Amino acid sequence: MSRIGLKPIPIPANVKVGLSEDEARFTGPLGELSTPIPSGISFALEGESLVCRRQNDDRQQRALHGLARALASNAVMGVTRGFSKELDIVGVGYRAAVDGRKIVFALGYSHPVEYPIPEGVKIAVDRQTHIVISGIDRQKVGQTAAEIRGLRKPDPYKQKGIRYVGETLKKKAGKAGATGRTK
Repeated sequence: MSRIGLKPIPIPANVKVGLSEDEARFTGPLGELSTPIPSGISFALEGESLVCRRQNDDRQQRALHGLARALASNAVMGVTRGFSKELDIVGVGYRAAVDGRKIVFALGYSHPVEYPIPEGVKIAVDRQTHIVISGIDRQKVGQTAAEIRGLRKPDPYKQKGIRYVGETLKKKAGKAGATGRTK
């Protein structure tokens, strides 16, 4: 039994839901999103909540049941509140700046790194070292944050790079020769 799939999704008053056989559309104050509905899964409006049901108890149907419900729940949350991820840039001389529809990074390479901002995603740079990525689509926001982090992953030795806010890194010890220790 999918515990996630069985939970009803509360629909706020300012969100409109449109159901068809293969997709669900959600329209709210921040925009409009649609999620695909896999075959064998159905949605139904019951009062002020959306209920997800599956046809049978096959292994794949159980997996898709929870997935479809989670995608619909994320779409409802996206059109009402939106999603955001925050990144910090750590390192001497490392910084970022928004230039039109792209963000330009100085990350210790011999050249500046340019990253185009995808449609449906907003990026704000505070203090040149703090990046806030926001949007209504959870997948796009998370993918954009992961791609930006991948431009300069945090180094386990010097702790430099781009990291998520609140991410803890395990610092590795450097070479023993650097500390002056001998055998």
